[in-house]
Amino acid sequence: MALVTALRRLAHISLREYSWRRTAVTSGAWLTGWRSFTTGTQPLRSCDKVTVHFVNRDGEKITVKGSPGDSLLDVVVNEDLDIDGFGACEGTLACSTCHLIFDEEVYKKLGRISDEEMDMLDLAYGLTDTSRLGCQICLTQSLDGMEVRVPDSVADVRQSKDESA
Repeated sequence: MALVTALRRLAHISLREYSWRRTAVTSGAWLTGWRSFTTGTQPLRSCDKVTVHFVNRDGEKITVKGSPGDSLLDVVVNEDLDIDGFGACEGTLACSTCHLIFDEEVYKKLGRISDEEMDMLDLAYGLTDTSRLGCQICLTQSLDGMEVRVPDSVADVRQSKDESA
């Protein structure tokens, strides 16, 4: 009998907690108090976004905003930018289609380049001393307002392998 009573109490407490969470979620309360209590983070404000100016192959300047921590590839995909062939390997370092050219001052802020990225850049068309792969560059506030240039053409190693087969 004691076991049955204990199970009823447990079921009642679980249902009450479920009901409170369901009410909090549907009322939006979880967006304010509950979320910040559990994660300790605040939602991103528009002033926390990083502005990036892409200069496309045709010279068109496209200005977008991305969240800190997003890669430049993420920004292109999330903003649905019309950059032909950009990011074909989805950021797996298996191609060089997200090759971008940076100004010297910005390039110095980008951090160390990995050996894997260097290997892919060696295959990029129009390589310069300030070239990097967009999938490897994550946005920070220090990069706010930067301008990046999309090279005139793209060389996708995967396509040339498929065509030779």
